[in-house]
Amino acid sequence: MYRKKIYGKSRIDKCPFCGKQAITKNSQGVSVCLTHKHAIMNDLKCACGEYLDIREGKYGYFFICMNCGPQSHTKVYALNEIKDISKKEHPIKDISKKEQPIKDTSKKEHPKAKETIITSDDPNYF
Repeated sequence: MYRKKIYGKSRIDKCPFCGKQAITKNSQGVSVCLTHKHAIMNDLKCACGEYLDIREGKYGYFFICMNCGPQSHTKVYALNEIKDISKKEHPIKDISKKEQPIKDTSKKEHPKAKETIITSDDPNYF
């Protein structure tokens, strides 16, 4: 059966750390969500035991093994556990932890000014 094409639905990248929709890229060139923008992936291994290099091509990022050749990220993620090895805390997660500024109550507030209504019949209008 024929399905109608919807713009933007053909390729949706997912964050390897949490599975949310990937919006940006980290320093390694991997598509990640905003919370993991500064995250770094651990060293990933191929099925043969060699370490993989991350490369970026025409259709997105992929991994290369010296013995086996290019491998898709879905196959590599199935073989490896993805962990964040960066020591930095993610800045977006820290927003909720920040303390709210304390209002200074020692200052005396001025009393509200008296509101005056001027009409066109009033001599102060002109």
